[in-house]
Amino acid sequence: MEKKTPLISLDSILHATLLLLALVFIQEVQGIGVNYGTIADNLPPPAEVAKFLSKSTIINRVRLFDANPELLRAFKDTRIEVTITVPNNQIPRVTNLTVAREWVQTNVQPFIPSTKLVRMLVGNEVLSTANKLLISNLVPAMQTLHVALVELSIESHIKVTTPHSLGILVNSTTPSGARFRQGYDTHVIKPMLSFLRDSNSPFMVNPYPFFGFSVDTLDYALFLPNSGMVDDVTQLRYTNMLDAQLDSVYSAMKVLGFEDVEIVIGETGWPTKGDPAQIGVDPMSASEYNGNLIRHVTSGVGTPLMPNRTFETYIFALFDENLKPGPTCERNFGLFWPNMTPVYDIQIMRNTAIGVAHYRHKSLLIIMVILSFIGSWRGSIFL
Repeated sequence: MEKKTPLISLDSILHATLLLLALVFIQEVQGIGVNYGTIADNLPPPAEVAKFLSKSTIINRVRLFDANPELLRAFKDTRIEVTITVPNNQIPRVTNLTVAREWVQTNVQPFIPSTKLVRMLVGNEVLSTANKLLISNLVPAMQTLHVALVELSIESHIKVTTPHSLGILVNSTTPSGARFRQGYDTHVIKPMLSFLRDSNSPFMVNPYPFFGFSVDTLDYALFLPNSGMVDDVTQLRYTNMLDAQLDSVYSAMKVLGFEDVEIVIGETGWPTKGDPAQIGVDPMSASEYNGNLIRHVTSGVGTPLMPNRTFETYIFALFDENLKPGPTCERNFGLFWPNMTPVYDIQIMRNTAIGVAHYRHKSLLIIMVILSFIGSWRGSIFL
């Protein structure tokens, strides 16, 4: 009998296997982002925080609420991706190109590339301030800062955007019916989305199921088993509030013709302590929300309207901030105590199951499947 020649070599299969495993490993250890706020008088030194995050956790993205040089220096050579913020009160000034250049030369240029700056946020939830001066200057400021980055040829590495609260949406009973608020939609958000698309930057939102749940919807907010909600228009079923919030943003973007712009979760979280009248505010609920959040946004399942996606996500917050004003919950969103031990376990430490064993187990399963395939293939192609 004539011996058959294989169409592909064993070497090529092994090479493809190693490549697949490398891709899986890269995808799995992407980690999660965290908001690093500093309105407190009991926090550890930034250098210790940066070392802790890079060595002991799977957190590999950090969002800062300013451009504090001590914080930026702390993340030098850690390979953690850093997002900085132009404070709201500086927005009108940086619409001037000379001022924008100076801001970038002072707050960006001295720290790159050793600190891995990846994004510049222009203000925080500006549209929710109702400040007409800030709102009218928001998009021009974003455009001018982008020009300053272009002049330094770093615009491909550092993207400009701005985060929004869900107050930019008109209340809707279904995700598919959500729209941007009239006035903001065409005058601010549409030109902003056009800029984001042209510069390959994401639309950043701050969805908080914590601020939208009731006694009857606590499980829905925490990603726990519940009856869910069906969108009457699309007939899609929602089993958690975050998906409904994200799809509401997507629907509003689609109406304006920008459904292709990436959505990034700039803030979301759950506090461990609140005022006496608040329900569902405790370490267990916070652990349920943030742990399930991480699993969901990194799973690749996506949302009903945006299937098969992962979402870059920044949890609020790294530490409790004991000097923040407002209700008790505002000071108790932290994942870690000042001594950098976890407030509760959501498996983001490198020595936890999700940090190590889960990745090794998944890679091992892939190896076993591929080797089994190779064995079967070698046994059949030479018959």
